[in-house]
Amino acid sequence: MDGRDLVRSVKAVGSVGAAQGLRTVRSAWRRRRADAVALPRPEAERARVPGCVTEVEPGPGGGIVRFGRSELRIFVAVNGAVFWGWDGAGPEPSYALAGGCPEPDPRVVLEPDTAGGWRVVAERVTVGVSRHGAVEVRTPGGVTLRRELPPRWWEPPGGGAARWVQRSEVAADARFFGLGGRASGPRLRDGTYRLWNTDPQAAFRPGDDPLYLTMPVQVVVADAGTHLVFHDNTWDGTVTLREGAEGAGSGHDRAGASVLRMDGGPLRCWVMVGTPARVLLTWASLTGAPAVPPAWALGHHHARWGFGTEEEVRRIVAGYQERDLPLDAVHLDIDHYDEHQVFTVDQDRFPKLPVLAEELRRDGIRLVSIVDPAVKAAPGNAVYDGGTARDAFVRDAGGRVVRGVVWPGEAVFPDFTHARVREWWGGLYEERLGQGFSGFWHDMNEPTSFTAFGEPTLPRSARHHLEGRGGDHREAHNVYALCMARAAYEGLRALVPEERPFVFSRSGWAGMQRYGGTWSGDVATDWSGLRASLALVLGLGLCGVPYSGPDVGGFDGSPSPELYLRWLQLGAYLPLFRTHASLRAGRREPWEFGSEVLEHARAALVERRRLLPYFVTLAHLARRTGAPYVRPVWWPAPEDRALRDCEDAFLLGDCLLVAPVLDEGAVRRAVRLPRGRWYDTVTERAYDGPARVVVDAPLSRIPVFARAGAVLPVRGDDGGLELEVWAPAAGRSGGGLVVPDAGDGWEEPEIERYAVRWQGPDLVVEREGEEGPAEPACPVRVRGLAAGRGQP
Repeated sequence: MDGRDLVRSVKAVGSVGAAQGLRTVRSAWRRRRADAVALPRPEAERARVPGCVTEVEPGPGGGIVRFGRSELRIFVAVNGAVFWGWDGAGPEPSYALAGGCPEPDPRVVLEPDTAGGWRVVAERVTVGVSRHGAVEVRTPGGVTLRRELPPRWWEPPGGGAARWVQRSEVAADARFFGLGGRASGPRLRDGTYRLWNTDPQAAFRPGDDPLYLTMPVQVVVADAGTHLVFHDNTWDGTVTLREGAEGAGSGHDRAGASVLRMDGGPLRCWVMVGTPARVLLTWASLTGAPAVPPAWALGHHHARWGFGTEEEVRRIVAGYQERDLPLDAVHLDIDHYDEHQVFTVDQDRFPKLPVLAEELRRDGIRLVSIVDPAVKAAPGNAVYDGGTARDAFVRDAGGRVVRGVVWPGEAVFPDFTHARVREWWGGLYEERLGQGFSGFWHDMNEPTSFTAFGEPTLPRSARHHLEGRGGDHREAHNVYALCMARAAYEGLRALVPEERPFVFSRSGWAGMQRYGGTWSGDVATDWSGLRASLALVLGLGLCGVPYSGPDVGGFDGSPSPELYLRWLQLGAYLPLFRTHASLRAGRREPWEFGSEVLEHARAALVERRRLLPYFVTLAHLARRTGAPYVRPVWWPAPEDRALRDCEDAFLLGDCLLVAPVLDEGAVRRAVRLPRGRWYDTVTERAYDGPARVVVDAPLSRIPVFARAGAVLPVRGDDGGLELEVWAPAAGRSGGGLVVPDAGDGWEEPEIERYAVRWQGPDLVVEREGEEGPAEPACPVRVRGLAAGRGQP
């Protein structure tokens, strides 16, 4: 026995109570024994590299390049994405791709390159393959964006999963972003980042890694261009990044580098190049359009672990109503379950939950239910009995159902990589709908299983269906939550076909956006947690997941009035705007922080409601273009190096630039503005970029700027749609897009296009159409006129 594990076992029993503590100890030892028996034992491995080119076979969109000890399949798809796979790896099967592999581009040419290599030439990209297996991604002008050195494999003598490493080089000026939800960032500094969805089991801060939602997706921004690279492999691995260094005139630049190490699985890769907007559009066409949340889900949500009773929910809602504070949804955590058992209700504390839900709905407030994947392993539990009858639960290599420990105690886990299990689980949401819930919040789905020591998840040797291929948890772990989200989304579409589902999940993988969004998880209640909140949202958006947000106020502890307010002010401009806290944390209701904070919080909540039509527009545009709602300030100008290093502000769509206050005690802050004219939305003072400006940031607000010429759809005083137009500079024009949402169904709303221009001393706002310009159908309010005309 490992002495350290024995100490951890004793601590576990003492920290969580005897019964649950003993369960976590047994679970940890079961997990260790299962993996010791079923996983291959470490043994000497043979190293292998591709060798030299031996022959080439042209094919659709590219071809196959054969080497002495491997082969490389490479093609360019019609959407412009480049694929390559080693050792016979093709683009499918894949959990990331939506609708299968795109068609190869028939215009692409495979032809000889220099020094015995070959190249694939497409309209927007050229891919070179050296005679030893290095792969270069180049612009049409011949500038190298990325160079993948020949890969290296380590193979067990008796066969089985081969470990591999892929080293890459990028420009010295390049910056790295992405890799899923990372607390450090959004720009990723030098270091190693793990690709294994993990419950840290404590509140996290910048520097904690990995977290709940990891993806092998990098966005690389350099002077020469932007590219996204995705290694389609669900196994455990790491990415080690090293930013480059320029030679300060000496000519000795050091390239940036990325080293990807994987414990197994295919070596296959997708790369897409272009502007940030084009890259994310191509990524969405490959992995699926982001789901559009119902309009109410774009409002303000209030959650807490520990509401306790129906009376407590009513008290909180009444508090919002009495103080005239906007509220759109209330979330119920695991304490509303009967002994923490999923798809149940504690009838003593919530005896009339459907009645409560109906009362709230009449007031425009929806109920959202937490849903955990772990099922209490007890005969008589309806979900357990139903899953057992359908053979729905994950088994070990010996055929026994895998047991872990979660909130209800001994628990089993559905195998969401089986279509039959997903269909069964999706049908269980009928019980939730019957209780009056309108949305669903997936938690603990990395999946988490409490253990006294070792990894808090299922044994790596646990068996999964994997759509009929069969495999173990090493391959299934990272897509477990993705498949759970798919089960819920498809189940809800069948149960309530007239409504858009609302699902968001703590964990996930590439393609998560098809089914919903995510949130930060248990972020620490301090100023570093506030910074991590913004980093997570920006990083996830660049990975194709546009709908996300943090626990406003932090998950644990008691935020100071200032920290709470600054977090609320930031959250008001993020896609998922939700306050939340743990069972033992301080309150999160705005009135709990004093009268001054209450008034400033009201202003933030009211502004979010006013901007709801803009968020609806951004949601529909994200579905059509893949562009995130929240974008880094370098989004329209990635060639601007100063903007690439800006991490404390963001663009909300094309119209607004938001500069949250992230430092304690700050009442002024510096803001880096992109090119163009920007208006302070409170004072209407104009600033011309690119520039670094210092502006007031009193406790009452955070700085927000509107782009000159922007057309911003907002909620008018009468509750109807209004256009807020920010005057372009003299002699300039502007415009914008508006997507009015007719409801929460599947109707495809028309995109309205507006043009703004000066006509003498007058500003003209017109709606563009096939029959020519027309007057806007809704009221228009023009702001910034004096500055736009050039007047002081």
